[in-house]
Amino acid sequence: MDCVLSLFLGLFIIPVSCDFPPGSCDGYIEINEPWRNRAFASTPFTGYSQNDADFLGKWLRFTGIGGDTVVTSCLTVQTGATLVPIFIPFPLPTNLSLYPTNGTAKGCNENSFLVSVALCPGEFYVYKPEDPLPAPNMVYVTYHSKCTEKSCGPLGNCTADGGCICNGGYEMPPDDPPTSTSYGCIDINECTRTKGICGHNTNCHNTVGSYSCNCWEGFQLPKPIPKLKLTPGCEDIDECLSGVCGPYGTCYNTIGSFVCNCSEGFRADYKMSPICQDIDECYNPTICGPYSICENLPGNYSCSCKVGFEPMDKTKQPNETNVCIDINECILPVCSTCIDICGPDCNCSNSIGSYLCTCIPGYRINNPDFIASYDNPCRDIDECTETPGICGKMTVCTNVPGTFYCSCPDGLFPTTGIVAWILNVTYCQSVEDALNKVPVKEGLTKEISFISNMQDDLKNNTGAFIPEATVANSFAASMAVSGVGPRATQSKVSSEGDRATGSAILDLSEYIVVAMTPHTENQTKKEVHSSTVDLSLLAIGPGSKDNWNTSLSANGNTMDFNLQAIARANNGSATAAFMTLNGMESLLSHQYFQTEKKTDMCSDVITAIIPVNNTNLTEPVNFTIYHRKEVPETGTVSCVYWKTTETVEGKSMSWSEEGCWVAFSNENYTICSCSHLSTFALIMQIGEPTPSNPFLEWLNRICVIIGLFFLALAIFTFLLCSWNPKINNTARLHLCLNLFFSQLLLLWNDKYTDNKLACTVMAGLLHFLIVASFVWMLLEALQLHLLVRRLSKVQVIRRDGLPRPILYLVGYGVPFVIVGVSALIYSGGYGVTSSNVCFLSTKRNFNWALTGPIIAVLAINWLLFLATLWSLRPTLANMKSDVSQSKDTRLIIFKIVAQFVILGCTWILGLYQSNLFFQVLFIILNSQQGTFLYIVHCLLNKEVREEYIKWLTCSIGKEAAEEKDVGSVTEDFDKPENQNNEGKKDH
Repeated sequence: MDCVLSLFLGLFIIPVSCDFPPGSCDGYIEINEPWRNRAFASTPFTGYSQNDADFLGKWLRFTGIGGDTVVTSCLTVQTGATLVPIFIPFPLPTNLSLYPTNGTAKGCNENSFLVSVALCPGEFYVYKPEDPLPAPNMVYVTYHSKCTEKSCGPLGNCTADGGCICNGGYEMPPDDPPTSTSYGCIDINECTRTKGICGHNTNCHNTVGSYSCNCWEGFQLPKPIPKLKLTPGCEDIDECLSGVCGPYGTCYNTIGSFVCNCSEGFRADYKMSPICQDIDECYNPTICGPYSICENLPGNYSCSCKVGFEPMDKTKQPNETNVCIDINECILPVCSTCIDICGPDCNCSNSIGSYLCTCIPGYRINNPDFIASYDNPCRDIDECTETPGICGKMTVCTNVPGTFYCSCPDGLFPTTGIVAWILNVTYCQSVEDALNKVPVKEGLTKEISFISNMQDDLKNNTGAFIPEATVANSFAASMAVSGVGPRATQSKVSSEGDRATGSAILDLSEYIVVAMTPHTENQTKKEVHSSTVDLSLLAIGPGSKDNWNTSLSANGNTMDFNLQAIARANNGSATAAFMTLNGMESLLSHQYFQTEKKTDMCSDVITAIIPVNNTNLTEPVNFTIYHRKEVPETGTVSCVYWKTTETVEGKSMSWSEEGCWVAFSNENYTICSCSHLSTFALIMQIGEPTPSNPFLEWLNRICVIIGLFFLALAIFTFLLCSWNPKINNTARLHLCLNLFFSQLLLLWNDKYTDNKLACTVMAGLLHFLIVASFVWMLLEALQLHLLVRRLSKVQVIRRDGLPRPILYLVGYGVPFVIVGVSALIYSGGYGVTSSNVCFLSTKRNFNWALTGPIIAVLAINWLLFLATLWSLRPTLANMKSDVSQSKDTRLIIFKIVAQFVILGCTWILGLYQSNLFFQVLFIILNSQQGTFLYIVHCLLNKEVREEYIKWLTCSIGKEAAEEKDVGSVTEDFDKPENQNNEGKKDH
């Protein structure tokens, strides 16, 4: 082989030499027989002794466990599985050579024969017998030239001389030769070979390659262990010292053993630790009955039912008679508000000892690894999100629990109607195209036929549900074909309205509300908000327990009613809808309200729907309707509803006030109470303003100018005349000033109505000046009363009246506070009134900011007038005894009465302006307050007259410096007193 290889490698110019005899290293017989090893000494096996006579003239190579080299000296007879071992005494070759080394091989029986030996590449030898064996039973005995761990195979050990022996505790099999892969070592059973090797009271256990000694049960090795060649044996153990019986037994020690006396409910099991073991009553499978769990307890046991079962008698543990029965989890709620154990939107199926939860179509659980429950509920599948475009192009997909709905956006309409949407068939078309395709019904317009067709679609599909998007689209299409609303392409409605189309839409709205109402056990609220419709819907079921009033809103308007009362009359369920339609006010025009006055629609048209057979209301429904237009002061609002009645000529449709009334109203909203439900609105009735009377306007201006002239004279008189230092004219002077400016502004308060800011300021100034006039009048009356009280007590008067700082603080502080608070509360109350003048508005009763203070001042003045007359009783009693005093006192009383009547009582005439006489009388008396003040306080005053004469004759001299009797009210009191004092001095 090597030579062939050499020739093959020579082709690649790799020189390789063949350095061994031909046929030796490349033609040998490999012999792998472990029994050839020099240390193998077993003889009693089948085939002993071996014989190598058949190898004559053959090259032999020895391998395996037996060894690789023939021994070089004679060994003990019967070694190597033969009677005559062969050995090679001559030196073996050390180099590769083409020629073998020849020599004489010998047997241990002194016989010899010729043998050739060659060294092969790989450092191994091959042998060839050249002569026949000289004797039978001769065998080549080998050894390992190099020992390794694997040389002698499993359980074998290679010795220093290349022999193979068994490991400690093993021996060669006495009867069977070794195999080619194993030396054949077997374990030595020391326990049977050496009797008593472990000592007394012991057990000997043979192990693979060794043995072990164990004390008998109940015995142990002595302590300390004596140093003997063999084990000394074992001595008795007192097991009771270690508590071997446990806490539930009593231990009694015996030689080599012990006895446990166990407590009741326990038994002795000497294989267990502790010995006294609880008796497992649960071992009896029927002790607790079927579908039960038995729990063993120390000395006892406990029974319970498996999950999904319960005992027949729940007050007792299950047993063979009180057996466990299946629990129907599907009818057992897990909480007070839960439906069943599976949670909402899920079907529960009971099974023996368990149950199955399956989501209803359109739902799936969050975590599919667990069963549906309240913690892992069935969730709605949002088809619209998971499958975009499922409805088609230019559509609106609405996901609802368990399914989805397709609709068209506003401005378009589905080709198959609002109820039956067919996927991949229905598409959205323009409202105009849909209107043109609708067959016109007899006696109806195309628009009403379109609306009626939608109504028939809903009527013929009882129980059909439409989502909010379809609701908005339906109303948008209805209003668009009617020519009103934000989606109308052209206006088809005149100013008189179109009540037939409007009524058709109202009839359709009830069917739409029914179709959009979901089935509910408790309470469901829905809202629709679009440019056409604003709708709120509330549905309650038998499970709803709310007893308070319900409130719904639409476009800012609200409806308050008791839906529970309606539900109780309809098997516990009821639905209410409240809505407004943009443009309905054009269809149901205010001109359908029969009245002689001018009308206008000042609110949204609101519709309240309760789609049940019995809509009898146990209490009125309140509607809070906000004004969309400002209501003038001459206008009134009426709560009306759309009334439809059947007549011989057909349907009669109009606005009516029947069953509705105004509960409250202000400038922003009106609360209507109605005893029925329908479509409602606020219609404003505007009264014609009272025509102006040119004569009264002319008379008012002339009288006011005259009054202003005399007020100016009085003001100059109070300012320029030399008055007695005791006289305090502050109140009179400022009374005249405020009256002058207020009447002057009244002449011009209709000239600035176009300028909002100027009109507001003028109205505020008028409010301030008029209130200030009455406050100064009150201060004058108060000073007069205080002066009379002092005179009645015969006190010396150094100066009459209150100090000026107090007069200024009260005279202008009180009006300032009243006007300031009024402006903060309602600043819009100042401005143009319904009479087209700048004054206080009557809205929100703002005019009481002036009327209230005036009434309060008049009441206080009346009390002061009575108190002043009461203080004058002594003077009035002596009037007959003193003629001069009587004359002066009458003058005083006249002035007091005149001032009260002129400044106070003339305003009472303002309440009686229904006929011309009182109007003329009010203008004359109220405008001439300045004239009367001038007459009373100036012309009837003697010194003032003298001052006028002096001014006219320019003869004011020294007499002006002397004190004169001043004919003021105060002086009229002072003169009689001075005269009396002088009379007393004469006496």
